[in-house]
Amino acid sequence: MYGVIFDLENLQKQLFKLKALSEEENFWSDNEKAKKVMVEISELDQNIKLISDFEKKITEVKDYFNLATEESDQLMISECNNTLKELLSDLEKSEFQMQFNGEADSNSCYLEIHAGAGGTESQDWAQMLQRMYMRWSERKKFQFKIVYESFGEEAGIKSCTVLVEGKYAFGYLKRESGIHRLVRISPFDSNSRRHTSFSSVWISPYVDETIEINLQEKDMRIDTFRASGAGGQHVNTTDSAIRITHIPTGIVVQCQNERSQHKNKATAINLLKSKLYEMEMQKIESEKKASEDKKSDIGWGNQIRSYVLHPYRMVKDLRSEYEDSDPDAVLDLSLIHISEPTRQAEISYAVFCLK
Repeated sequence: MYGVIFDLENLQKQLFKLKALSEEENFWSDNEKAKKVMVEISELDQNIKLISDFEKKITEVKDYFNLATEESDQLMISECNNTLKELLSDLEKSEFQMQFNGEADSNSCYLEIHAGAGGTESQDWAQMLQRMYMRWSERKKFQFKIVYESFGEEAGIKSCTVLVEGKYAFGYLKRESGIHRLVRISPFDSNSRRHTSFSSVWISPYVDETIEINLQEKDMRIDTFRASGAGGQHVNTTDSAIRITHIPTGIVVQCQNERSQHKNKATAINLLKSKLYEMEMQKIESEKKASEDKKSDIGWGNQIRSYVLHPYRMVKDLRSEYEDSDPDAVLDLSLIHISEPTRQAEISYAVFCLK
């Protein structure tokens, strides 16, 4: 496994070819292509350094272990074993991240959550999902920035758009796209009956300067409106929120997190570019297109994951058949009891961001 992922010789060959390409006379004639090559060179440099550092550390531990064995130094042998365990944990984490080889896997991403039919029940579930991803982002030390949020009349949210900023955020979260189903005793039902709620989650990569999207002004209808909120003195009272409709595709994006209309517009345009980029990716990858076709129906038969709190307790990913019997640990990541940060700990957060 590690020999395939950490193929130093192959990485060095790739780096040599790209550096030779970057030294050609007309390399910068295509500015966008040149930027992508420079990003690849930077990532290869980082991976090669990572592998070299691991090899150096493993050699040092091996030498210390041989010396400790010759001298029958049990304390040093124990220290070597602990160091090896730490190295293995770091190795598994790095191996996992190096499998993110999609064009935008290393980018930040936009996370959208939409409540399905069912009023307050589904809106509360949508907010629970928002909180789950916020907890996960905090644990990964990612920034979780709300771009747009529409609150329910009684509780929860109707929808929200969030920018998750961090290295490999899109790679981790892209498989979260789909319908999420919750089964529980409703806290809003005076008769304490069991309810099933649905909410959709959709992930698109943050489009940076390495990804070129041709977006023309004539294809956009830009509307301004007053930002809504849950109330209080900080609710915006000016028409600074922005809604952009992309006429050719019908895609609608909104941003209200900034008081400046200019900043909201810039964020909304980037979100629109991200959606257009993701749409193009879905055309290329048939399985993603099939997932996109399900967006119109947030309900039975389309869910990718079920979170059951009653009559039994389980989270099940319906694509991989992975099950977790501790839904509390999934929905509130502050309760996760598995030690940080191992490959198993990542997988236990249900296939979720990984498979």
